Amino acid sequence: MKIGAAIFPTDRGIHPAELARELEARGFESIWLPEHTHIPVSRRTPYPGGGELPDYYARALDPFVALGAAATATTRLLLGTGVCLVVERDPIVLAKEVASLDWLSGGRVLFGVGGGWNREEMRNHGTDPATRWELMRERVLAMKEIWTRDEAEFHGRFVDFGPIWSWPKPVQRPHPPVVVGGDGATTFDRVVEYGDGWMPIIRPGGAAPFPDRIAELRRRCEDAGRPPVPVTAWASTRMEDADVEEHERLGVDRVIVVLPPDDRDRTLRAVERYTPMAARYA
Repeated sequence: MKIGAAIFPTDRGIHPAELARELEARGFESIWLPEHTHIPVSRRTPYPGGGELPDYYARALDPFVALGAAATATTRLLLGTGVCLVVERDPIVLAKEVASLDWLSGGRVLFGVGGGWNREEMRNHGTDPATRWELMRERVLAMKEIWTRDEAEFHGRFVDFGPIWSWPKPVQRPHPPVVVGGDGATTFDRVVEYGDGWMPIIRPGGAAPFPDRIAELRRRCEDAGRPPVPVTAWASTRMEDADVEEHERLGVDRVIVVLPPDDRDRTLRAVERYTPMAARYA
């Protein structure tokens, strides 16, 4: 079992470098940062968490810039996007960003990917919500070509380019793990085809019991002729030792605890609260 921590890094909260140093020193395995390029003022898409959208969504730092700061302050802490909104980014530029961060950090990137929930946000990037999953698929597959080939090319419906050169290549071979976020009806299609891990948000009262979903994913991997993929459980509520032990029993590889993003001191108090748990599994 590994223990990671996630936070919305903002211009009002703790500096990512300071937080990363604290997490590494206390035995945490990884830091995970989400992404929202902006929040449209006029929005009809409901907030998945219910109620009003917290204002820190609009204040989120760019995850790759923030993870770069975290990388320079640490030597072992893994650097995760949780999740990168691939459908809002150019794949050639994104491949360069991921590879650069992996190279600069000595191979510490965990590339969490997702399609997002805010339809107005993705439309502002020219993305049709109805085709975002096919778009994400092609962009991830195109990035894998860029990471693994000296002369890469890709020809799809949404992504189409002839042979290109692009360095650096990632330190990790063949590339940083692609950890697919979400828990929808078609999520496992993406995990099995191009994912190196699955990262659901564990919410009480979900569509299907979590143990059943893990068992289903194992069956899907076996049917596809590939070994089981690691599971990263993103906690939606406060985690206790008993919760982590239960996840470990189910075969979960990593638990991510969520830190409050709105105040430095409050964030550090949460880090302190989870430190015994992180140290236990370090």
